[in-house]
Amino acid sequence: MELLKGKTAIITGASRGIGKAIALEFAKQGCNIAFTDVRRDDNMIALENELNQTGIKAVGYESNAASFEDSEKLINEVVAEFGTIDILVNNAGITRDNLLMRMSEQDWDLVININLKSIFNLTHAAQKVFLKQKSGSIINMSSVVGVSGNAGQANYSASKAGIIGFTKSIAQELGSRNIRCNAIAPGFIITDMTAKLSDEVRKDWEKKIPLRRGGLPEEVAKVCVFLGSDLSSYVSGQVINVCGAMNT
Repeated sequence: MELLKGKTAIITGASRGIGKAIALEFAKQGCNIAFTDVRRDDNMIALENELNQTGIKAVGYESNAASFEDSEKLINEVVAEFGTIDILVNNAGITRDNLLMRMSEQDWDLVININLKSIFNLTHAAQKVFLKQKSGSIINMSSVVGVSGNAGQANYSASKAGIIGFTKSIAQELGSRNIRCNAIAPGFIITDMTAKLSDEVRKDWEKKIPLRRGGLPEEVAKVCVFLGSDLSSYVSGQVINVCGAMNT
């Protein structure tokens, strides 16, 4: 079943991790894909080639989601290349963890700009396309720590909590034009980022998860498919936890 056949999606920060898994899962569902990262490196080129081999159209764009100007340019280029945009997945994000007393202003600003301001930038730019066609699905990547908080992640938690507030507001603001906006809050997902943690830290995390394991990027991606497809045509303004019951 190709749940996204004929649709076009933009996925930010998609050269690796959860973003890459979303791109690959969307391609399986027949979706054309424009994806971004801050630089056109070997990872981007490899993913672009892999996606195009599935029979869909895919183009990787070097774009800084934290830049308002880059975001406007990206939307214009994608519309020129693909003709339209049906799904926007705001996935780009970073961490700069530290206790508040040791956290620099630079690390606070960097995380807020890349994780939160980027969502404003892309949604602001893409809404003109969605409003014109009176349809669209916006999927914002939050986190369970945006709901519950986490010591040593004040900047990251604040950015992810802000995403939830933004999501609910946009769902109300654009709903009358058949534009949906939802957030996903992943828990402990096994990616390159979490692979850097020690075995002891990972095992400690797993003990806190009722399913007793970390999640896979593909498991987050499948929820994105649901939210991007017509299966979720009456779902908007929601936060879906993908966390193995870690946050209930």
